Amino acid sequence: MSTKVLIILPTFNEALSIQLHLSTIDNLRKDLKANYSISILQIDDSSPDGTAKIASNMNLADFSQLSNPKKLGLGPAYLAGFNWGLQRNFEYFVEMDSDGSHLPSQLVELLAESSRHDLVIGTRWMPGGRIENWSLFRRILSRFGTIYAATLLRLPIKDLTSGYRVLSRNFIESLDLDSITNKGYGFQIEIALQAYVNGFSVGEVPITFVERINGVSKMSRAIVIEALWQTTLWGFARRLRPNADKLHYVK
Repeated sequence: MSTKVLIILPTFNEALSIQLHLSTIDNLRKDLKANYSISILQIDDSSPDGTAKIASNMNLADFSQLSNPKKLGLGPAYLAGFNWGLQRNFEYFVEMDSDGSHLPSQLVELLAESSRHDLVIGTRWMPGGRIENWSLFRRILSRFGTIYAATLLRLPIKDLTSGYRVLSRNFIESLDLDSITNKGYGFQIEIALQAYVNGFSVGEVPITFVERINGVSKMSRAIVIEALWQTTLWGFARRLRPNADKLHYVK
């Protein structure tokens, strides 16, 4: 029997990218159908550029949409996707950007590794990992962010802010999803932290991250500040109250 996999695609103003990205995913899942039954869930933050309609008009099989009444952010989109997928008995959940930065072809390696780990992170900062078309400033910011978070939180994870991931149902079911409130990159750090401190297996595989060709990046100063501030709070909490992070999130 094929393993049920749900790819969750948060979108906001990706009209220039979404059609090609969905077509690429659709072709990949046809190639993998012997081992995986892959469905796609798009969660759109009320994109004014018609992203949701473009995707819907493609009439893809095993494709569903959720639409938020306003822009809620990355974290709430994934949480909605987790809840939606849990209700429909999916076994693995894929986080993937919708702008083409995450190459669908590399999902093969992430899914293969998911048979051994509860959380698999596609990592840019390990041997074999690469970034294409980023400015030096973006590279420094990303590298600093993940080193800062990993050091402060004492986590042996090389790319805490990576958004290309596979999560097991077992891991997601263990979390109190209503307690997770971060909206941006802090969400990714939060999920990795909870996996590690609660004894779930975390694996990393190298990926190539390609800077978007079309559209505008959703990175903002507010997102960076949220992640840095929350990471700092978690870091001090882990030192002052070692079990606080477990008690807050685990059911």
